[in-house]
Amino acid sequence: MNKLRWAMDGGFWDVDMSTPVTIDGLARPVPGHPTIPLGLSRGSRLSRPKQVDFFQKFMYMPFVPSFSGAVGGGSGGGLFLQRVFAFPFGENWFATLLGQFNVKKFVTSVKDDLLNQSDEFSLLDTMRNRLEDKSLYTLDMCSEILLSPDDTLQVRVETNAQHKIPRKKAVLHHKFANHNLTLEAASPGLFVDHRGTYWDVPLTMALDLASVASDAGPSYHLCINQNVGDPKIFEGQPNSDVAANILPGLHAKSALSYKTNVDLWRSKAPKIKLVQPYDAFLSNPHISVSGILGAVVSASLGDNLAEAEVKNVPLDFKQFNLHARGTNSSISADAFASVSLSAQHGNFQRLFLDLTRFYARMDFPSASKFISGASHLANNLYSSQTPNMDAIQAICPSATLSFQQQIAGPISFRVDSGVSIDLKNREWPVSVKDPVFAAEYALQVLGSAKATAWYSPKQKEFMIELRFFEK
Repeated sequence: MNKLRWAMDGGFWDVDMSTPVTIDGLARPVPGHPTIPLGLSRGSRLSRPKQVDFFQKFMYMPFVPSFSGAVGGGSGGGLFLQRVFAFPFGENWFATLLGQFNVKKFVTSVKDDLLNQSDEFSLLDTMRNRLEDKSLYTLDMCSEILLSPDDTLQVRVETNAQHKIPRKKAVLHHKFANHNLTLEAASPGLFVDHRGTYWDVPLTMALDLASVASDAGPSYHLCINQNVGDPKIFEGQPNSDVAANILPGLHAKSALSYKTNVDLWRSKAPKIKLVQPYDAFLSNPHISVSGILGAVVSASLGDNLAEAEVKNVPLDFKQFNLHARGTNSSISADAFASVSLSAQHGNFQRLFLDLTRFYARMDFPSASKFISGASHLANNLYSSQTPNMDAIQAICPSATLSFQQQIAGPISFRVDSGVSIDLKNREWPVSVKDPVFAAEYALQVLGSAKATAWYSPKQKEFMIELRFFEK
């Protein structure tokens, strides 16, 4: 389901992110934490079992690989191979059994056995014995039922012999005329914070209501999340401080935004006749600018109180903010803005180098922080004082850059990265943040779909996904 537009998702909203640490392939960001680009894009996605089923049937992949190296020393890390078995029960019911094999753990176990066993055991005997180890396998049983043309219910259970408690999730999607509603319950729920650390919350329930995506105009988004139980760090990761926003309690967030687009240039040259573009959404050369302006209100009730961003602020730079906090509750309000530039050359029709895309976005996630910094900086200049570095830092936006280049036919290369500015680092104040590299294969027959193989150096994660309708 598309939530708010792509330019807004990365900087202001908590969207599910792709990760191979679980067979489900998704993790929720900790509310209020900057998102990590675990997946390159945020277009429409099928469930993980349906993605694997598509790769097996139409791309002739007997196994779909993934890799996770972020979970240090835990059973969740390593190279995985996935295969699915589909059981369609009529037009309205689709059931799957998704299996995952831990290759790294299997190879390590075989090596250890060969070193410790006597010579009478051959390599084949050792491998056969190890293949019977149930802890090497993870099973995901999923049932997806079309209750009505507008309602879909998905229930899934993930089991592993090494884990006594299975992972369970139920998701209900409902389509209104102008909104999409998602109800979700997971036990345990998987979260990821801004450091890339994964957390298991014993029980999490969420309601998500979003207006249907549009290229311009107003958008609305409401998300309510209830966490029950103390969060635990995901298996094998080093100890870390738990984020307050995933402690037991209720958290609500509502945003209203308005988006506008301006075409600086759009090609009117005719396309090659009788040649279908590899991707219908990437067939129009252009240079355009878009802007988003919005407001957001957040509220917390329980132990997960949202903390006001007023810590570590020097005494001569007091930050303006709209934040109220009670004994066991808090509420805050703020405004945000985003400006993006999109440029494309080529129609993505020819065999070689017919697509070059560049995308840049600057996010101003907190208007109160920006106003505080700008007013303090103006006062410094008016008083002929040395500008305060923290005030300058406060008005600096966060930035995201993306570059895509066709290599040959439907194959293209893409890199996404954030850009951070730290004025206290005088040697190199600008640094690259969380780059992600990907190879994409456009599925021309589907109009606008692609298979994406991405790798995140920071998270040390690799995954192959199926995406639809991305611009």
